[in-house]
Formats: sequence, C-alpha cells, structure tokens
Amino acid sequence: QVQLVESGGGLVQAGGSLRLSCAASGHGFSTYATGMGWFRRVPGKEREFVAAISWTDSTTHYADSVKGRFTISKNTALNTIYLQMNNLRLEDAAVYVCNAAVDRRNLLLAPENYWGQGTQVTVSS
Repeated sequence: QVQLVESGGGLVQAGGSLRLSCAASGHGFSTYATGMGWFRRVPGKEREFVAAISWTDSTTHYADSVKGRFTISKNTALNTIYLQMNNLRLEDAAVYVCNAAVDRRNLLLAPENYWGQGTQVTVSS
C-alpha cells in the first residue's frame, strides 16, 4: 500500500507563485514506482492532468495549459515530488491531487495508481 500526502496549497494572488509537495510512503515504493504527477479538480469539471515525472529518469510531461509556468521535480531520496507553480492564473484554482504509479508485475501484481487527498489552491484577482 502507498500513501501520498500533499502540502503547500493556499491562497495566492494572480501572478503569484506556490510550491506543492507530495510525499509518498509505503513498503518498497522507491523500488516499484514508475512515475508520479499531479492532477487537479474543480467542481463541475472533469479531473485534469497537470504534470508528471518519471521515477526512473528525468522525463517530464505537462498539460499545455501549464507549460512554461509550472515545473515538476522530484527528490527520490525523500520519495517526494514538487510542483512549482508560477504566474498563477484564476483558472489554476483547484484541488491539486497527487498521483503515483507503481508497477510490481515482476511479483505478478497488476500495476496500480494511488491518489492523495488533495491540497486546495485558491487564486484571487
């Protein structure tokens, strides 16, 4: 089992910055993790992909809406990812949820995705 705990959300003015963190824990996480990332959800809208980072190399992937403004990074020693959000816009306001992908097919287990509880980001004008 993997637990994800997000932190760093809050209230920020448009144009400002926030840094989110997501710490993963669980037996063998660092061995079997393949990637981590962020989604966001707004009431009445579908959950939206934001950014992801490979656990095994430096590959990253961003939604077009955040490219050039958000940066995802990781600290594998701490099993933690970060999302640096700059030049925040009103439309970035959402609950940001951390996701982790784990692959233990070598143990004949199906790949799994785990979700955190989310952290609220509020952007004011």
